[in-house]
Amino acid sequence: MGVHGLTSFVEGNHQFLTEMRLRDCRLVIDGCSLYFQLYFKSGLDQARGGDYDLFAVLVRQFFAALSECAVQPYVVVDGGMDQTDKKFKTLQERTQSKIREAHSLSRGSHGYILPLLAREVFKQVLFELGVPLVQCISEADFEIASLAKQWGCPVLTNDSDFFIFDLKGGYLPFSFFQWNNVSGKSAERYIPARHFTVNRFCMHFNHMNKQLLPLFAVITGNDYTPGKITDIFFSRVEFERVPSGRKSGRSSSPRIEGFLLWLSQFANPADALEMVLVILGGQQKGNLRAQLSTRLKDYQLPQNSSLAQYFLNPQPALPDTQGLPVALVSQPEWLLKMIASGQLSSFVLDVLVHQKVLLVAQVENSHLASSHMTSLSIRKTIYSLLLDKPKQESQMPQTSTQKGRGQGDMTKHSQGKGGLFYTPCVDEYDRHELNLKKNTVEAHQPASVPQLYLTAIDKASAQVRLQVLLGALGVMEHILQPLPSQLCLAVCVTFFWMNNCKPKPTQPLLQAILLGFVYGELSWRRTHPNDPLFGSKASASVCQRLSQLRVNPGQRRGLDLGVAHLLSQWQSCMWVTMFLNQLLCFPLPEPQCAWVFSGSLLHGLEAAIRGGQQSESLLAGDPVAPQLFSILQEALTGPAASANKSRGGGQRQTQQRGRGYEGRGRSNRGRGRGNRSRGMASSNSALDNRFQLLTLDDWQQC
Repeated sequence: MGVHGLTSFVEGNHQFLTEMRLRDCRLVIDGCSLYFQLYFKSGLDQARGGDYDLFAVLVRQFFAALSECAVQPYVVVDGGMDQTDKKFKTLQERTQSKIREAHSLSRGSHGYILPLLAREVFKQVLFELGVPLVQCISEADFEIASLAKQWGCPVLTNDSDFFIFDLKGGYLPFSFFQWNNVSGKSAERYIPARHFTVNRFCMHFNHMNKQLLPLFAVITGNDYTPGKITDIFFSRVEFERVPSGRKSGRSSSPRIEGFLLWLSQFANPADALEMVLVILGGQQKGNLRAQLSTRLKDYQLPQNSSLAQYFLNPQPALPDTQGLPVALVSQPEWLLKMIASGQLSSFVLDVLVHQKVLLVAQVENSHLASSHMTSLSIRKTIYSLLLDKPKQESQMPQTSTQKGRGQGDMTKHSQGKGGLFYTPCVDEYDRHELNLKKNTVEAHQPASVPQLYLTAIDKASAQVRLQVLLGALGVMEHILQPLPSQLCLAVCVTFFWMNNCKPKPTQPLLQAILLGFVYGELSWRRTHPNDPLFGSKASASVCQRLSQLRVNPGQRRGLDLGVAHLLSQWQSCMWVTMFLNQLLCFPLPEPQCAWVFSGSLLHGLEAAIRGGQQSESLLAGDPVAPQLFSILQEALTGPAASANKSRGGGQRQTQQRGRGYEGRGRSNRGRGRGNRSRGMASSNSALDNRFQLLTLDDWQQC
């Protein structure tokens, strides 16, 4: 939620914090706060799509530091939007702000944009390390605080709400958590940190009753408090002036400090609330009481956390099915377990609970259609799997419960032979130029694939689930036999992207993507002791040669916006394809994002190839590297494409007709054709070599 201005106030007054040596304990970690802080404080690339390989190394180093100090981490991440929608306006405003920041970065100015796949990289590293993780149904703050209260251990986050929660183990602000400065002798290694407790904080304000802090948070303003309440209250109260440099040595934030001193005169929250209501006044006093009382409950922690048993049970059950949104109560248990374990994206929660999604802003050409338009048909398949009902159910009249969830407004009616059918729709909030715009999208599965419903996914055969995945990507069902299993999905995504991105990519960009796959595969294999390439000097030499072509942050080379836009489209395709693959219970192995995409590397490789470098020379010295590159190139641009085109032309044409860009996508086609930015091919210079129709049959042989 976040209390406005409180972090700056506390961190600017160090007497509220005490020095701490963190070691040999449990630590509850706000996962979303952690991956944001790690990425943005590291100086990693943001403008070119993100450097996931370097980010993965950073995440591993962080948890290695905890392990060195015998700290046992328990990571909790946010889920979907709150079921009450009380924060949706705030989320829209943040998404709009990120669109502006992404545009700023695209023009060489400042901004903070978390690359699209960073969260997936973070979770994948945690799964690899065996770090316990749970994904909440909605915002995680309350669950994190409840777990830390039950265990009496500290919380690591960067959220100002934790200055309000009364936690015995206290709060460790990430800003002062020196995980990269592990100290002490070998038997007593520790992480230097600063520690906050509510008791110490309240002592500085006339030993005020700590139960008054939730009222302070609500009135000062958080993500759920209407700004009007805050403005009216502070316009009507004159606080005691706090002279600068007073005895306590605090630097002053007049509103926050004055309000805390004002609250300290009350013995209990009830008396303070009554006075606040008197000050706010007006004829809406009863409504205000109910509204404020509801917000105060956000800070009232239970005695026991539903997550404790989940983390400690070797075979975790669902954390808690009580209080689930109505739309989730009847969902299959396998789905809820995958959501809780983080194996299924929170994107799915937003579709099921709200039938609306906020698409993440990327650094791209804001004069062109959003990069997410490229992956629209894949999202339609996801929506169909989640929301479509068998015909007998879809013909039934809607109940009042369904209408109460908003589904009465989120369906399209159509008349068929059997009667009236309901086609579910999802509201997508996406960039249109520099504004956030709502687009209503119908759920749709390609006609060429088996019809599959959510309740039956876990029971469907691997072959059927694979057909649905490949059908959504427009990929023929034979085998990509020579490909390493980790690259199967990435190659399928690249095929889909090639056939749907606007404008078309040039050969240098395609070759850069393939070289990026080779770099990732070699880098991954060299780190695994059981792999034949483990410790290979030849592979290390190739990886070093490729890595030297990265665009470094210190270089004065400007952003190639054409390449950036196309790579943003590729990432959007990978992002939603991973969600689809998860929802289908992994018919293909999930690729390690850290080893298939590095923005600064791909930009550097594209520029080098465009400047005359040959892929053969970049891969020279290691027989495995050129062989893998040749396999990838043959799969995607080889001579078999023309044969497959004649064999499967009917199916391809059907699939292409089903992929049409709807709504604003059509109106933007003309603008895309004329763009001759680097990395893009104009409509008059489309690639001669078309992608081969990929074939996948028995991926276990890959």
